[in-house]
Amino acid sequence: MVEPKAPEPPDDSRIREPSGRLERDRSHQQTEDLSRCVGRRARRKLRARRSGRRPVWFGLGLFGLIGWSVAIPAVVGVAVGRWIDGRWPGPISWTLTFLIVGVGLGCLNAWYWTQQESRRE
Repeated sequence: MVEPKAPEPPDDSRIREPSGRLERDRSHQQTEDLSRCVGRRARRKLRARRSGRRPVWFGLGLFGLIGWSVAIPAVVGVAVGRWIDGRWPGPISWTLTFLIVGVGLGCLNAWYWTQQESRRE
């Protein structure tokens, strides 16, 4: 005598939408779209590397990066110096001292970034 089989639970990966399409089909389509997008960007990046020229936007971006690399430590140095001058006044201007230290650290930071970019070439 053959025993009747118990009904199998529904396959959750094949849940149908009201439109009749399978959920898995949409996921597959999204994966293909992502794959095409990644492939397009990779080809564009390889083409840019082969040409050897960098666009103007790269130069402007690097210019901005170097500027902020110097400006932020300088402003932080001024803020710390003003705070120290306000708490403990004395003959030494801590604002000027920390401004110089901040600019020095910023220049070292900018030098580091330019060295990293020149190594990539």
